[in-house]
Amino acid sequence: MNKSAEVTRIYLPPDVNCLLSVADHCLRSVNYVNVIVSDKQSHLQYMDMDNAVRHCTKGIGIWEWASTDQGAEPDLVMACAGDIPTQEALAATVLLRHEFPDLKIRFVNVVDLFKMQPDSEHPHGLNDRDFDSLFTADRPVIFNFHGYPWLIHRLAYRRNNHVNFHVRGYKEKGNINTPMELAIRNNIDRFSLAIDAIDRTPKLQRVGSHAKERFRNLQIDCLTYAHQNGIDAPEITGWKWPL
Repeated sequence: MNKSAEVTRIYLPPDVNCLLSVADHCLRSVNYVNVIVSDKQSHLQYMDMDNAVRHCTKGIGIWEWASTDQGAEPDLVMACAGDIPTQEALAATVLLRHEFPDLKIRFVNVVDLFKMQPDSEHPHGLNDRDFDSLFTADRPVIFNFHGYPWLIHRLAYRRNNHVNFHVRGYKEKGNINTPMELAIRNNIDRFSLAIDAIDRTPKLQRVGSHAKERFRNLQIDCLTYAHQNGIDAPEITGWKWPL
């Protein structure tokens, strides 16, 4: 992040096809410092190869199939960057859609991290109009990030809606934990994100108390199962996009 914007590039592919697309691009590039952030575990596949290439070429985009704001202004923007954060953000979106069917959610995935910066600061940055068209100018944004939360704030501090960005990421908590335990301890799990969305979305603040209790109970159940069995519950490890 402290290197020249002319040479640095950081990518966080959400699935394997995006990883292949990003790797192909990086291996063909010259005179750049390319960083790809990805783990070695099995993950869900969200896009076929053509859509993955298109998404990675843009570097950032709305996932229409995970959004419910088509033709309307969103109540909430759920954003993410990274494989585990993307899965947990999608799962949080499912929880919110089940509890609040009329909630307008826009789901934004970031592959090219420097899209968060203005185009005046980085060659890959978005201009303010494009940024606002994705993240809105005044709606709450829950951003789940595969890194330190301060980094997103550092990149986006000059944006119009930065005051409504609520970033969740690595807080250096955890040791020998299951993946869900680690996510919960760092507040990047689906339940923490859904609760955060209720707290930050004005239309949900007065009607979301029962849903928050259910989410907290599910979170406790996950921790209890992991403590007793040493692994995450099947409904966590086997989770898939159901809608």
